[in-house]
Amino acid sequence: MAPITGRKVLIFMVGAFSLIIGVNLYMAYSAIRTFPGVEAKSSYQVSQSFQADRAAQLALGWDVGAEVTDGELILSIVDGTGQPVAPEITSATFGRATSVRDDQAPDFAFDGQVFRAPVTADDGNWNLRLVAMASDGTQFRQRIIVPVN
Repeated sequence: MAPITGRKVLIFMVGAFSLIIGVNLYMAYSAIRTFPGVEAKSSYQVSQSFQADRAAQLALGWDVGAEVTDGELILSIVDGTGQPVAPEITSATFGRATSVRDDQAPDFAFDGQVFRAPVTADDGNWNLRLVAMASDGTQFRQRIIVPVN
């Protein structure tokens, strides 16, 4: 067995640290490349009306749920009495929680009970970012987690 020399230790250390730094750089690049972006341009301005917006939205008493069945996104909105609600959907984005690459803008149609839209979704964690307008003018915003199996 050959003796361990200073040169061998140096080569080992440089190689090990190069590998660690290389992996860290790759992971940082991957994280930044797939980051979907910011939620709001000015969090301060959003915070100024947050409590009032939240109270108005909660006063609607809506219960919202979504699921994907046979390639169709089904969005259910019911009021406090369990009756279906059909607000104007001003914005809807269906996509992965961690990337905008698979984002889709579902074209919802109300069938009298629920909203339906065709989507393409493989297994995983998906989100529906919904903005709707109630009949009284209250804006309803919610991110709904939609697990797809």
